Amino acid sequence: QWRETIKHTVTKTLAYSLQQLLLGKVRGTSPGGVSGGLSCCCAKCDANTRSFCLLKETNEQKLYNIANELLMTEKAYVSRLNLLDNVFCANLMEEAMKGTFPADVVRNIFSNISSIHVFHAQFLLPDLEKRMSEWSSCPRIGDILLKLTPFLKMYAEYVKNFDNAMELLKLWTEKSPLFKAIIQDIQSQEVCASLTLQHHMLEPVQRVPRYEMLLKDYLKKLPQDASDRHDAEKSLEIIAMAATHSNSAIRKTENLKKLLEIHEMLGGEGDIVNASNEFIKEGSILKLAARNTSAMERYLFLFNNVLLYCVPKFSLVGQKYTVRTRIGIDGLKVVETSNEDYPHTFQVSGKERSLELQASSEQDKEDWIKAFQETIAIFHQKNETFKTASKEVDVEVSAAELGKRAPRWIRDNEVTMCMKCREPFNALTRRRHHCRACGYVVCWKCSDYKAALEYDNNKVNKVCKDCYSILSGQLDSDERAKKKGILEIEAAQFSGNSIVCGFLQYSEKTKPWQKMWCVIPQTEALVLYLYGAPQDVKAQSTIPLLGYAVEDGPRSADVPHSFRLTQSKSVHSFYAESEELKQRWLRVIRVAVIGEVPEAPPCTEGGTEGVEDNGVNNF
Repeated sequence: QWRETIKHTVTKTLAYSLQQLLLGKVRGTSPGGVSGGLSCCCAKCDANTRSFCLLKETNEQKLYNIANELLMTEKAYVSRLNLLDNVFCANLMEEAMKGTFPADVVRNIFSNISSIHVFHAQFLLPDLEKRMSEWSSCPRIGDILLKLTPFLKMYAEYVKNFDNAMELLKLWTEKSPLFKAIIQDIQSQEVCASLTLQHHMLEPVQRVPRYEMLLKDYLKKLPQDASDRHDAEKSLEIIAMAATHSNSAIRKTENLKKLLEIHEMLGGEGDIVNASNEFIKEGSILKLAARNTSAMERYLFLFNNVLLYCVPKFSLVGQKYTVRTRIGIDGLKVVETSNEDYPHTFQVSGKERSLELQASSEQDKEDWIKAFQETIAIFHQKNETFKTASKEVDVEVSAAELGKRAPRWIRDNEVTMCMKCREPFNALTRRRHHCRACGYVVCWKCSDYKAALEYDNNKVNKVCKDCYSILSGQLDSDERAKKKGILEIEAAQFSGNSIVCGFLQYSEKTKPWQKMWCVIPQTEALVLYLYGAPQDVKAQSTIPLLGYAVEDGPRSADVPHSFRLTQSKSVHSFYAESEELKQRWLRVIRVAVIGEVPEAPPCTEGGTEGVEDNGVNNF
């Protein structure tokens, strides 16, 4: 009985203490007049209703915190935009005006960053600052976002250009010492926070999805009957559409960000930051010595095409690892081993070196073996066949069959560029040649190899560099495993799995009309790819359709069956061979520009002439 009495007394005491803590002792006010603690500040509340008011105010505090986070991150983001626009871009452009390197290079690297900077610094940030200063009387952000978020469509141009910007940045950093020196000088300044230009250029790609995440969180906390709900929901719809291209590019940028981190960890090691490299896995491991079976601490970086076997450097700053060996994935094997003295071991064997490794646990060993096996399988899947890129005949020439049977030749008029190096053909310095092994149309540089072909009685024939590598047994794994950029997808590959494809006449702004092979692929339904010919291995340009306005009203200067895509200062004009063909294209494009995925059957497998006549998929 006395135990029950003590228990009852303690319970009442704790309950009273908690009540005092919640209702009277924790008081504070956040900027803008919102209560910052858990107390109730309503004079009208009595003891019975105060707990309800407390819960309500806590939710209001959460809404304030989200809005304030939006403001704080916006301030930091504008500072980053200023760094890109008024420091990096301005300094490089100033030097370019002296003729040191082309000004167009700087413009193409930074794309429309100045427009993005002006929008955020002069419009969105000031409006957010004003609203947060008057939050107590106007606790809402949906109206501001609804007014300004349509301008986020300008990010499509920046995201579309991002891959090209990274390539140009890499090229001119290697090509021009002064270009490199300017960037390194700025990167060494405190304002850069020890981050590279590439790191800072990732920010705009990641910003729009950040808005989407914050607004979703805001709506979760917002009451259903709140006056701000309608504007906030409409804003989220617009932001979600604007984030489409950012989300598709964010996987690439996250991989690039990781490559940059590894590049720094390895003290600027070689070609780590390369579009062909895809990060898979990293981690500490023990390496068993062959002679004395001692275990030495090592570190592994696994990529889609190479394994980096590294030695740790015990340094607090700068380089953390030194690359001891590079082992190519081509020819790599991994097997589980048993060792009584050292558990959790496995062996990695490559052309360059064999390693017996010890994981930290059985699970760690299984994870490493699985990562190796999947990487090896994907590598060989990508490299075991050559595809002729033909829509007329689905022919694959495997490495085992190469040279044993005559290939189907790709016709000259089906390509406008070399199918290996992707350089455009011309009548004088870069003419068309055919590889006698795979049938690809290539330039003289890429066909300057010879090999005996079994199907031609072992006579020596002109072949491309890839076929020569296979036929001679000298595989160039880095070249063949190279990951394709957004423009480097073959026209035939997209056309065979497209929502719509065919020839259209095309003009950008006031440029002359060109006949282009146009494709909207099923895998990227919001992007229009423009090729010079149906078998080209690289698009000449792409148009991210989201946010474009479609104009097809007749104008006095227009050619028949024409339409235009406009956004800001961008004007893309097209015309078809007939009004029916034009309307078929517009049916698909009008759906894509609002961020929805059009539905249509795959492109008919009927040959170039047949597709040219139809011009578009049958709906």
